[in-house]
Amino acid sequence: MAVIENSKLTVVGAGSVGASTAYAALIRGSARHVALYDIATEKAEAEVLDLAHGTQFTGSSDIVGGSDISVVEGSHVVVITAGAKQYPGQTRIELTAVNASIMTKMMPRLLDVAPNAIYVIVTNPCDVLTVLAQQESGLPPERIFASGTVLDTSRLRWKLGERAGVSTSSVHAYIVGEHGDTEFPLWSNATIGTVPILEWETPGHPRHAVRPVSTVLHDYHGITGVALSVPSVVSSSGAIPIREAPYSPGELALLRRSADALREVVGSLR
Repeated sequence: MAVIENSKLTVVGAGSVGASTAYAALIRGSARHVALYDIATEKAEAEVLDLAHGTQFTGSSDIVGGSDISVVEGSHVVVITAGAKQYPGQTRIELTAVNASIMTKMMPRLLDVAPNAIYVIVTNPCDVLTVLAQQESGLPPERIFASGTVLDTSRLRWKLGERAGVSTSSVHAYIVGEHGDTEFPLWSNATIGTVPILEWETPGHPRHAVRPVSTVLHDYHGITGVALSVPSVVSSSGAIPIREAPYSPGELALLRRSADALREVVGSLR
């Protein structure tokens, strides 16, 4: 992703999640300037030094930080990771009281120095805290949102890819709802490539990618003897068209039109 000129991203909280977020922002080039803010001075400064020492390997972004709220000033995006940790056996909702108090005290201070920023809340319970932070700040809903089930969705896709024997990038599925105990997967929309998840057959091959590559087809939805790009499992062994890939009647007609056009070209060369 290209860095927007003079863009600034600030991470609030220098714990493991915050430091990892700042590191990811640097290596991805998410912003021209990255800042790390935490009320624990030594912790913030130590993390910033570690990150700064590696910037020759991470591109053109720079990193600053500390315990002075001024490091947040001018931010375009503020990612909030600060808050109490979740202990084993403790639900995210049980974290609400302490983290809600932290959030309501912190938002006015952040808004003073970054009034035009977009705020992303990672602190748990992130859904509840987003409501409280939006009410406290008065920001329009589109400018303050939580990371929600992004990580949960990533975990689901990884597991499905592992089970199906394909790369995670070929899995399209979402976890929705609460980031917590009542979340659920949208199985009705889940696919591997273009194949509905419940129709996918696992023949026991290693992890492969699903790509629309062109192979000579044999009885693929009635098409034989021409090479067309269709969703296929690609591996070191080659490319195998996915026969379960669904098409609407109109799409099948267009696919067959492509086949006819190519068949005519091939025939003219013989």
